[in-house]
Amino acid sequence: MTPQPAKDPEITAPNPVLAEVARSGFTESRHRGAVVVSGRDGAPAVRAGAVGVPMFPRSSNKPMQAAAMLRCGLGLGGELLALAAASHAGEDFHVSGVRKILAEAGLTEDALQCPPDLPLDEDARIAVLASGRTRDRLYMNCSGKHAAMLATCVAAGWPTASYTDPGHPLQAEIRRTVERLTGERVAAVGVDGCGAPLFAVSLAGLARAFGALASADPGSPERRVADAMRAHPAWTSGSTRPDRLLVDAVPGLLLKSGAEGVQALALADGRAAAFKIDDGDGARRVRIAVTVALLRALGADDLPGTDRAVLEGLARPAVYGGGRVVGEVRVTLPL
Repeated sequence: MTPQPAKDPEITAPNPVLAEVARSGFTESRHRGAVVVSGRDGAPAVRAGAVGVPMFPRSSNKPMQAAAMLRCGLGLGGELLALAAASHAGEDFHVSGVRKILAEAGLTEDALQCPPDLPLDEDARIAVLASGRTRDRLYMNCSGKHAAMLATCVAAGWPTASYTDPGHPLQAEIRRTVERLTGERVAAVGVDGCGAPLFAVSLAGLARAFGALASADPGSPERRVADAMRAHPAWTSGSTRPDRLLVDAVPGLLLKSGAEGVQALALADGRAAAFKIDDGDGARRVRIAVTVALLRALGADDLPGTDRAVLEGLARPAVYGGGRVVGEVRVTLPL
């Protein structure tokens, strides 16, 4: 399929409210956004809001980036391949994995160009600060991707110092892979929070790409990435994060969140969904509730082996007041 540019229709109405926060019987916040659900053929089956408008998928791009790296000669598999597509929590095993990727490529952490940061995991962050350590590139949630990019450059014989340049051969191949999987031409190029190039596509294109990744031919780079992420969800997020719980609970689920309210997911048969919440990172408390609603719309409750108790437990996050539950997050978009 020849990639086409993401459509940018005239928006005459605001995106619908996807979720609201209720406290003490009073609705105190509403979160608008756009959402698309696609069938096995990648065509949108349900759409609400501006799903054809280009946006930055942020870290939801990572599975596509990892697939491109495999095509360029990256030799990772299993847990370390999952780490290459991760927004990890900076736990000890994540940091050790990043060091291993670099060491096997003959590099050290000095080659990383992601910014120094503290671990996302609260216990890991407290341990770092309590020991007198401070921000480090290894702790940054994208360090696995950056280490894998460097290892890919070594494998392909490309320069490592310029690996985050949009004109670098690696980034050119990543762009081609994004366009092939989404079926769209990249609408804009930006800089992600980690410093790597970021390619804008539509939500419809993102869902299409995740469906293609999840149902790709066995042994293909796309399928290898999807299988690694599904087999090792703690390596793509963290030991206790809800993303890991969802992947463990739903057989064959491919799931990757992105900053600024982005989420993409797909079942093993290629049915997929993606959404972006308008208020970006302010939507963290409703992201998982909307994700569960989409999984149920895709039929996850009926899949053999699905842990329905986990889905139920994440479907309506509690709102607290004075240490007790006084409300909940609820999804308002009919699906």
